Amino acid sequence: MRPIVRSDPWEDHARWWQERFTDGVDPEYTEQILPLITANLADLGDAGHRGARPALLVDVGCGEGQVARAAVASGLDVVGVDPAMSQVSVARRRGAGPGYAQASATSLPLVDGAADAVVACLVFEHIDVLDEALVEVARVLRPGGRFLFLLNHPLLQTPGSGWIDDQVLDPPEQYWRIGPYLEEAETVEEVEKGVFITFFHRPLSRYLNGARDAGLVLLRMEEPAPPPGFLAGAAEYADAAAVPRLLFLRFEKL
Repeated sequence: MRPIVRSDPWEDHARWWQERFTDGVDPEYTEQILPLITANLADLGDAGHRGARPALLVDVGCGEGQVARAAVASGLDVVGVDPAMSQVSVARRRGAGPGYAQASATSLPLVDGAADAVVACLVFEHIDVLDEALVEVARVLRPGGRFLFLLNHPLLQTPGSGWIDDQVLDPPEQYWRIGPYLEEAETVEEVEKGVFITFFHRPLSRYLNGARDAGLVLLRMEEPAPPPGFLAGAAEYADAAAVPRLLFLRFEKL
């Protein structure tokens, strides 16, 4: 019997991602995510601009390279890694400075302590082996190196969460429902017609404790409100303007 070969959704749907979320078309990236990342790398980039050796950043799950390109523009040397060759090949074509490699988050192609910083942007909610990936991030970081970790908010974007318009109550109420937060879960969501993506939900404590066990200490946490460009996308989005979609964590390696 021939073994069943499961397709990789990120290989299958790379073009969907590239068309919907890159090259300036997604306001959450252009107005929020990229500015947040570059602001937290600014001091590292300053060294390169002053003529010192540029700091090295590893972009884990780099996709087609938009975060990597922004980091290069800030004065850093960047290596982007992604397991999907259909992402890496587009990243290489788009160029603008970073180097790229096809690799997984649990097998980064760098020696111990080589990186000054690591960024993982909306990646770890698609990784099933959380602890192994966090240990690998810590391995490639030098002592004092930083890890910029961006996630779909683990509490407020839990599977099953969403805006509820309750017409049963008198008077009617609108509220944000939170799904089963404490239960770790693997779900496959149809994010667009015919596009199925696997998500791994974990409570925030799971991420924080896993990072600490890997030798990463939390320095800063941010829960930014959705940016204006996103809220302008549909009238109903304004009702959830105070519900963050993004969680940003900045760690430092001990």
